Amino acid sequence: MASSDSVIGVIFLTQTVVGFLGNVFLLCHYSLLYFTTCKLRSTDLILQHLTVANSLVLLSKGVPQTMAAFGLKHFLCDTGCKVVFFVHRVSRGVCIGSICLLNVFQAIMISPMTKWPKLKLKASRYIGPFNNLCWVLNVLLNSMVLIHVTGKWNSKNNTWKKDLEYCSAGVGNITRRSLYIVVLLSYDVLCVGLMTWASAFMVSTLYRHKKQVQHIHRTNLSPRSSPESRVTKNILVLVGIFVSFYTFSSIFASFVSIFHNPSRWLTIISALFSACFPAISPFVLMSHKSRISRLH
Repeated sequence: MASSDSVIGVIFLTQTVVGFLGNVFLLCHYSLLYFTTCKLRSTDLILQHLTVANSLVLLSKGVPQTMAAFGLKHFLCDTGCKVVFFVHRVSRGVCIGSICLLNVFQAIMISPMTKWPKLKLKASRYIGPFNNLCWVLNVLLNSMVLIHVTGKWNSKNNTWKKDLEYCSAGVGNITRRSLYIVVLLSYDVLCVGLMTWASAFMVSTLYRHKKQVQHIHRTNLSPRSSPESRVTKNILVLVGIFVSFYTFSSIFASFVSIFHNPSRWLTIISALFSACFPAISPFVLMSHKSRISRLH
């Protein structure tokens, strides 16, 4: 059992360190662009918020899970547990909202000029306010975490608490708990629904564009796609990876939430999947961004 705990600890540690360094590198890259050119593209501004949210997800989930795997079970007090779980829930929500905003914004940008001309002109101006709104909204939606999560050393009403590896969560009133879960799921469903619509729209737009320029590609020995097409394809790859990990993470998180005393392995797998996208996404972005490649 000790050897398996060590392996789990090494996995969480590697995932956290590698993912955090990747996000920090991207954040430094965007900061360097801003201070040297005093200008960031709208998509870069969204990705800047995404890297911050990714970093917070990795720190709030990966670090405690690593410590718990190496045998430290009671290292967080009530306040520490509340802060860690609150930061994780808020940053996870911002991560979902940022991917959704990035997808919808790019769908608006590549739409034909005859459609939504005013919205296209104003979209860039609203990126900053929408990013800030995403943080505020998730802070409000996840405020209940501060009430229900406690430290494991707190033995009060122990029969009404759910074991979360290194912290505990109060089960509470079933009606109020169900209502809270519905509110959180509504946010996730809305974001995923908008992502699906925007992705389908972008795929159909790229397909129509490809049909229109087929005759140009036939006469060009080394055809190159437009910058807009390359950015759109990169975003679609990022969204595809996000949806894949989000689906698995949601399934395991649902089991953890439903069961009164979820197994330790179920909690570990849920935590592992919840940190996969934040750890992988910076390297996906780096592999597709030509400017970062030139910086290397």
